[in-house]
Amino acid sequence: MRSSAVISGVLASVLLVLVVAGWPPLLSVDRSVAEALHRSALAHPGFTHANRVLSDWVWDPWTMRALAAGATVLLWWRRERRAALWVAGTSLLAVGLQQALKALVGRERPQWTDPVDSARYAAFPSGHAMTATVTCGLLLWVLALHWREEWRGWGTLAGAAAVSVLGVGWTRVYLGVHWPSDVVEGWLLGWCCVAAAVLTYRWSERRGAAGLSPENGGGGAGSSGSRMGERR
Repeated sequence: MRSSAVISGVLASVLLVLVVAGWPPLLSVDRSVAEALHRSALAHPGFTHANRVLSDWVWDPWTMRALAAGATVLLWWRRERRAALWVAGTSLLAVGLQQALKALVGRERPQWTDPVDSARYAAFPSGHAMTATVTCGLLLWVLALHWREEWRGWGTLAGAAAVSVLGVGWTRVYLGVHWPSDVVEGWLLGWCCVAAAVLTYRWSERRGAAGLSPENGGGGAGSSGSRMGERR
């Protein structure tokens, strides 16, 4: 997980620099892909409408945030307070990072004379892609801590999460409201946030377990340590 966090963070930083610098090869690829997909969107209105439903409702950031909020409430109710705080905190930090980068980079969205959809605010990174990555990643992490070993539906949910993350990125470019590199940055930053959250959670659990050990005057394994950690 540490390597994953570092690699995704480095790649996101490199892509950020290339976008800010206006690297011609990247901008050329962005433009070529966006134009090709826009032509397809105009030629297939039914498929375009389906993409709008998926993008604006099923995979909308507010839908994803509602899922994260629901997971936070459930974890809190189960007395998994640390995990609940991690899910909520990571989701909020990801939103803050996303909005800060949008404001700092200020990249314009694709402009079309015949748009099939619209979006406001800056383009880089894609909020849809980043929010879906963070939410799906956190939910899979929580499910893995609890039920991965005994639950047969794990593979189905993991597949649905992958489809959601990849699918929402596709819809944003297909609908002409993002450049491909906006989406890739959202994926990279989102995964970096999830990996960092998992790493810091494990570190906090180890620190808590050390504080509860008999050598330190704690109550040992039977104390109030995180049950999620015990199942991992």
